[in-house]
Amino acid sequence: MRRREFIASVAGVASWPFAARAEAADAVRTVALLMGFAETDAAAQSLVATFRGALAKLGWMEGSNLRIEIRWGAGDADRIRTFSKELVDLQPDAILGQTTPVIDALAHETRTIPIVFVTVSDPIGSGFAASFTRPGGNITGFTFVESALGGKWVEFLKEIAPSTARVALLFNPATAPPLQFYMPSIQAAASSFSIQVSSTPVHAKDEIEGVIAAQARDPGTSLIVMPDAFTAANHELIIALAARYSVSAIYANNFVQSGGLIFYGSDFVETFRLAAGYIDSILKGRKPGDLPIQLPTKFDLAINLKTAKALGLTVPSSLLAAADEVIE
Repeated sequence: MRRREFIASVAGVASWPFAARAEAADAVRTVALLMGFAETDAAAQSLVATFRGALAKLGWMEGSNLRIEIRWGAGDADRIRTFSKELVDLQPDAILGQTTPVIDALAHETRTIPIVFVTVSDPIGSGFAASFTRPGGNITGFTFVESALGGKWVEFLKEIAPSTARVALLFNPATAPPLQFYMPSIQAAASSFSIQVSSTPVHAKDEIEGVIAAQARDPGTSLIVMPDAFTAANHELIIALAARYSVSAIYANNFVQSGGLIFYGSDFVETFRLAAGYIDSILKGRKPGDLPIQLPTKFDLAINLKTAKALGLTVPSSLLAAADEVIE
């Protein structure tokens, strides 16, 4: 072989990795998004828009170098399982999953596709990761609560509705995180106020009214609407029924704009923005098992004064002063 031809050949071989990297950089990447909430939920649509906007700011443009596949679980365990399989079969580069039942379903479908979770309560207890600092495996993400939050829900309910003598926990066992994550703090706070605690599971939308009506027969009962894809998907109905039956309720999701009485929890919008950063890191080569699980750093308190007035409640000035958001 002539020396000139040999040099050209070597140069060609040397350029292969660079060409491959350039091709990879130009490739359209696919991100799947499985929401636990319903597509008709305006707040959920806003969260998706936040996620898309954050990715765009990081250079991931739909129609250019990014394709997003979205499915909506609507708080239905069967839909969630079906869509989990459907999205995994697409073999996306990464998946963003919202709520515990969504991540549980995805974890049963794949151990290789990177998954970033949002609005999950107890990722370690649920078996999604080995630890917060080093998740290992293919799953990492952002929690939105702490176990101590349960006690704060009881405290705020007692403060805004002083006649509360019993709190009922409203949730769907098929879609809610395990209650034992919250129960120690709920029981401790309830005991300090001599409040009784009961669980009121619902399994379908048409059961909700009967459950709330039953609680309303005891005027000392208030509701904790637990963090749950099902209760989130049906929050407008729950809020309407709480108003109809004059039941005070605190929500783990911010539904005060929709008429919910009081909310205490983390900022979902910020969580989705941060999750886009993790997806960006994964698309650029980071392993999810090396990305630490993030805990919420701030909790917000929101109160709807119109709803409080309709329930005959006078909101203490101390509670109003502590609120991050007050709906007049």
